[in-house]
Amino acid sequence: MRVAIIGNSGSGKSTLARRLSADRVLPMLDLDTVAWEPDKIAVPRDQADAKADVKAFGETNKAWVIEGCYGDLIEAALPCCTELLFLNPGVEACVAHCHQRPWEPQKFASPKEQDALLKQLVLWVKEYETRDDEYGLKRHRKIFEEFKGAKREFTSET
Repeated sequence: MRVAIIGNSGSGKSTLARRLSADRVLPMLDLDTVAWEPDKIAVPRDQADAKADVKAFGETNKAWVIEGCYGDLIEAALPCCTELLFLNPGVEACVAHCHQRPWEPQKFASPKEQDALLKQLVLWVKEYETRDDEYGLKRHRKIFEEFKGAKREFTSET
């Protein structure tokens, strides 16, 4: 089992990935950990280095779960992927999940720091259906449609 999960922020990717990883004792890669410079907020890593890390994770482990909203990084995992899951519960569900998100100590020094960025995150999540970048619905849909392996789209909460 080598599962990649893609979708908007707040779509439930991390929750589902943790559940799949724990149930089957699989290594899990949260793409936030390779996309951004460690200990810096919103400072992207070199794209080639991030893709190399994803590819190495996919090739090194016999089974895994990878999750994130990064189209380019998900595509780097697809050659080793056996199943692609596209979480697409709708923008309003994603916004609601963002407001319910518990503190993520691996990403933020404090709950206060995380809360300070919530308004910006919600605005970004609301642009999902209109964005023309690697994080938007158009790109995620294209990746999903072009993937030749097993795939499932979830349009309600998983």
